[in-house]
Amino acid sequence: MLEEFTADDLMECYRRGVFPMADARDDESLFLVDPPARGIIPLETFRPSRRLARTLRAGRMAVSFDTDFTAVIEACAAPRPGHTETWINHTIQTLCLELFQRGQAHCVEVRREGALVGGLYGVALGGAFFGESMFSTATDASKIALAHLVERLRRGGFTLLDTQFLTAHLESLGAIEISRAEYHRRLRAALRAKAAFG
Repeated sequence: MLEEFTADDLMECYRRGVFPMADARDDESLFLVDPPARGIIPLETFRPSRRLARTLRAGRMAVSFDTDFTAVIEACAAPRPGHTETWINHTIQTLCLELFQRGQAHCVEVRREGALVGGLYGVALGGAFFGESMFSTATDASKIALAHLVERLRRGGFTLLDTQFLTAHLESLGAIEISRAEYHRRLRAALRAKAAFG
């Protein structure tokens, strides 16, 4: 358990390549994770599938950035089929909201007819973006959010998109798994880069 853990401590964790998690939404204790293998989405090779590209061109969903961070993180923490519990506890949510207010955390929102149906959030540091979580209540909404995130990161000069773990969903979107040593090598290089999210 980490006591008196601050937003500055959280940023230092990202700088060192570790990240906090919780066992449950209502468990306020945190633990730090440094997995032996790390998921990333290579920004230089990411390409949306043909089906997703058609969906993006259709423009049926509106995409925005950093307009409702609280709603996005709460949606990411909400129970969903197959996942009744979350690693995003209230402590993590409060710390990330502070980082958002400081301009160090960001979100992507996807809306259909004005309703929030998908999105993601993460933390920016140097040229690294640490993707924390995503959600979707409409087909392809989280994929749309990711595609727009990648485009913004590319334009902003980012070199690393960290997904923490490799899941089947992320792998279908182009994520790969690399070793801890390779991740730390890429992280060191990304931290030296000058990038801007907005």
